[in-house]
Amino acid sequence: MRIAERTRKTKETDIALSFSIDGKGNSNIETNVPFMSHMLDLFTKHGNFDLTVNAKGDVDIDDHHTTEDIGICLGQVLLEALGDKAGIKRYGTAFVPMDDALAQVSIDLSNRPHLEMRGEFPSQKVGTFDTELVHEFLWKLALEARMNLHVIVHYGTNTHHMIEAVFKALGRALDEATTIDPRITGVPSTKGML
Repeated sequence: MRIAERTRKTKETDIALSFSIDGKGNSNIETNVPFMSHMLDLFTKHGNFDLTVNAKGDVDIDDHHTTEDIGICLGQVLLEALGDKAGIKRYGTAFVPMDDALAQVSIDLSNRPHLEMRGEFPSQKVGTFDTELVHEFLWKLALEARMNLHVIVHYGTNTHHMIEAVFKALGRALDEATTIDPRITGVPSTKGML
């Protein structure tokens, strides 16, 4: 069973998170950052994962700490749930259109953390959510999961649609990368390890 859970309690946030790679797209997400809750729900559904998140943070300051710490915890549980990575496809890419927007996400579960993100959001906020936090979340996810994560927002005019396309594509690309391929013996690397 590729499942892991994590708790993180600091002076800024209190997070409990559980994640199953081989899920059914079920989510139970309660955070005090509503836009992030919505994006995590989309990620879970489109990746066919199961995700439970209970997160509270100092949103009276802003959404930064809560968003960042959810990314940290999600990356940590993903890495743990993958175990030795035997048999996984390792790579995944997804293009997702969302009305006016098109996003692309490519992943390598390489054990080498890196984020490349291309695309400009027209608005600095969606509701009360600072759009710069999308990069912060994705960077912490890539860092803690020790994966290469490349995100391109090819175009769009509606910031909500653009970010939504990113999170849907993230779920689909990660689903592909974590899929067990029965043709693969050990890990898919000439080095013999990831």
